[in-house]
Amino acid sequence: MIFISFVLFMLSFIFIGLLSTIKSKRTSEDYLLASHSEKPWLIALSAVATNNSGYMFIGVIGYTYINGISSLWILLCIIIGDLCASFFVYKNLRIVSQKVKALSFPETLSKWNGEEYKIIRILSAVILILFLSVYAAAQLRAGGKALHVLFGWNNLIGSLIGTIIVIAYCASGGIRASIWTNTAQSFVMIFSMAVLFYMAINKIGGFADFINNLKTISPNYFSIYPANEIDNKNLGLACFLFGWFFGGFGIIGQPHIMTSFMAMNKPESINKIRIYYYSWYIVFFLLTIGVGLASRILLPYYQGFDPELALPTLSQNILPEILVGFVLAGLFSATMSTADSQIICCAGAITNDLMPSKRNNYMVAKKATIVVAIFAMIISVVDSQSVFSLVMLGWLALACSYSPLIIIYCFGGKMSEKLALISMITGFSSMMIWRYLGFGSIVYEAAPGIIFGLMPYFLNNTISKIKW
Repeated sequence: MIFISFVLFMLSFIFIGLLSTIKSKRTSEDYLLASHSEKPWLIALSAVATNNSGYMFIGVIGYTYINGISSLWILLCIIIGDLCASFFVYKNLRIVSQKVKALSFPETLSKWNGEEYKIIRILSAVILILFLSVYAAAQLRAGGKALHVLFGWNNLIGSLIGTIIVIAYCASGGIRASIWTNTAQSFVMIFSMAVLFYMAINKIGGFADFINNLKTISPNYFSIYPANEIDNKNLGLACFLFGWFFGGFGIIGQPHIMTSFMAMNKPESINKIRIYYYSWYIVFFLLTIGVGLASRILLPYYQGFDPELALPTLSQNILPEILVGFVLAGLFSATMSTADSQIICCAGAITNDLMPSKRNNYMVAKKATIVVAIFAMIISVVDSQSVFSLVMLGWLALACSYSPLIIIYCFGGKMSEKLALISMITGFSSMMIWRYLGFGSIVYEAAPGIIFGLMPYFLNNTISKIKW
């Protein structure tokens, strides 16, 4: 019954994706940006699904399982950072992309100021392909881990299934297929998480028992202070909040999410999108944290237990088989809703930015989608890092490379190509050095990466104003 219900949901996603081809114009612009025609609620729910990937079902639940209610701070900071970014980036990005007739995120950045920066375009495309492939691989790996728990299958099988499904609809309908299926997957994700949380609370004995049990796990599990290497708890909390605010703000550097906003029907739709998006996002994040906390009560920690497998393990232990299939479909939906958007973005960067002669070749874009999907699947099988680590690496690299440029552009700043290049390299390098030194346990790496990435612009302006 688990397998049957899971298969039915997967087939429904393929059907929805293929259904989107009815509106296909069979052009590169339509394949990569849906001809700037998608409605606000579709863009919003698709973006929620894309943003809240296997990272939520696997990574955040695993993090909450270990660290307790302090993970609520991550929710607060990410939402606030994301919201702040939405007020000055999303609408501008949509306007500029259409104005310069860009078909990809790198092309939009390279032409933002009215002239094309070819080196920026190529470098942006290379960074996008490299790290979005890693990011997509993390999603496929998350799905593989879930199937391993429930069916005992090798991780390769789960990654292969996810890859085949994504190829089935993305290669046919492009970004529109991704947006439509992501919207359907968004519903499955939130309702499956709600069902699991409700059943877990009932199993524990009610909400009061849920809270009381959390207090008994460990002295720090019910503490609002996050795990941090700083002895002063208030200072540690401040550093934690500061870092994760930039984690949310760094969404502007995520091409797979920003491309969805570039596909909205008109710039004025952003206010409606914001209402749909954040309402859905907050509810889903809260449910995810709730499941992570309930998992720690119902699945006591023991040596060798993988916290990233808490959700599928909990589902198997407390749900009837048909609901286990539903929750598994929710998890797989989360992985595919992110992976498909990332794979489409990579395909667009290859055909539009690295192979400009193939820019308007619709069939080449479809073939590139298949190649990228297979490449991501290979990474998912070969790389042994955790889902959380893979996602963090991909997210940080993109956020710290692109965000400084977008911030400066959206506030009316202008840079030479050389200065823009220095800004991207500085942001990325600062993040990697901070990560290598282990300072991420004090302040999340997104903060120093984005801040240092902005410094070349401000230093250049300051120096140019000095009268020597």
